Amino acid sequence: MVGELDVERIGSGPEVVLVHGSVVDGRRTWSHQRELAARWTLLIANRPGFGSSPPLQRGDFDLEAPMFAALLGDGAHLAGHSFGGVIALLAAALEPHAVRSLTVSEPGLLRIAAGDPHIDALIDQGEQLYAAGRTLPPQQFLRMFRAGLHSAHVTPDELPDWLENGARLLARERPPWHADVPFDQLAAAPFPKLVISGGHSAEWELVCDTLAERIGAERAVIEGRMHTIPSVGAAYNERVEEFWLRAEAVR
Repeated sequence: MVGELDVERIGSGPEVVLVHGSVVDGRRTWSHQRELAARWTLLIANRPGFGSSPPLQRGDFDLEAPMFAALLGDGAHLAGHSFGGVIALLAAALEPHAVRSLTVSEPGLLRIAAGDPHIDALIDQGEQLYAAGRTLPPQQFLRMFRAGLHSAHVTPDELPDWLENGARLLARERPPWHADVPFDQLAAAPFPKLVISGGHSAEWELVCDTLAERIGAERAVIEGRMHTIPSVGAAYNERVEEFWLRAEAVR
């Protein structure tokens, strides 16, 4: 445990804080990144309610961002996926001088592209799903959520305990598009930024393009696992490691 979070620390070299998204814990989300521990110190934290991290009343990016900002210490790279990407953006804004680089893959900031009819439809569908929330069985809620997200994960008819826990936590989360991200502050921050999408959806490409423009980030598309981008493995690892190395070189 580190502070309020269950954190696994592996490897050696410059530190990287990894922030997982909804449903799936840190160790499963970042299982394909463990090989990077040969050259980097990975801090694989479980968000509240996952693993041994004490739960909150509900998943909340505003409450979780300070927990992950505290893991940056005197300086670390920060990478977040999906809901974890929203947390990472907010954490970076809280401690910009401790961020060596920021990488996010498909954070659910749909409202950044509001006005596009397809995006507006996704927001409406998402609001209806979260409003139903706890009235739906966990398996049904999770299947509907993953379908809208274009997740590559398969949802079984009977959920194992860890997945049912993730689905129940999901149903209580604040929708990520409700986040108030300080885009101008992040754009002015000196650390390098990278926004990654999965090449599976025009809507997600628009969200990531818009985010990258707003914060002055590099853009990358890594195909193969739709929204579940870190599980691509080698292609994701090669792209982020090259980015981290360039960030280290200009420190």
